[in-house]
Amino acid sequence: MLQGAFTHQDFAGHKGTIGTGDVQWMTAGRGIIHSEMPATDGVNKGLQLWINLSSRDKMIEPRYQELPSEDIPTAEADGVEVRVIAGESMGVRSPVYTRTPTMYLDFTLKPRAQAHQPIPEDWTAFLYVIEGEGLFGTLNSPPAGAHNVLVLGKGDGLSVWNNGSKPLRFVLIAGQPLHEPVVQYGPFVMNSQAQIDQAIDDYQYAKNGFEMAKHWRSQS
Repeated sequence: MLQGAFTHQDFAGHKGTIGTGDVQWMTAGRGIIHSEMPATDGVNKGLQLWINLSSRDKMIEPRYQELPSEDIPTAEADGVEVRVIAGESMGVRSPVYTRTPTMYLDFTLKPRAQAHQPIPEDWTAFLYVIEGEGLFGTLNSPPAGAHNVLVLGKGDGLSVWNNGSKPLRFVLIAGQPLHEPVVQYGPFVMNSQAQIDQAIDDYQYAKNGFEMAKHWRSQS
């Protein structure tokens, strides 16, 4: 959550509210019906990322990992601060367990600061600028400002410079490719159309993990 708060609940009885700076990491597994609703009347902003599970993990039981802001590991040096939501940076590792190997880093660079983050060479990576403006990749790159997404090319890391007069904040997200077919329909993401058809059938007839869905209603 970047600002405000959201309340979440699901058909298995999980319920909670995350506020500014908090993180919820949900592994949907075989399927879970849930709701997410604003918990305040003011501005509510956040980032949501969907990460595909490998075929061997798609039918696991759902689980949650929640980190209050104060429990998210942070490293700071030379005008660079990073909140390690998943993965590792500057010698600090997140406690979040990601079945698909993933890096999710929240960087803030003070004016005139620079940083370099190693990334496994065979991973796919992108970044999203939350506020400020920075140079990414090389000093000759055109500056990228807030609300821009940059998809990174091949390499073993990312270099960043904040040559502006205001702080630069961005998230760097990377993951290990699964190299598996992807078939998606609505919220269902499987490896074949037959599996999608089965998931829809399970949902409609409240079976194979959806047994509690038949009579559940969100209280939000």
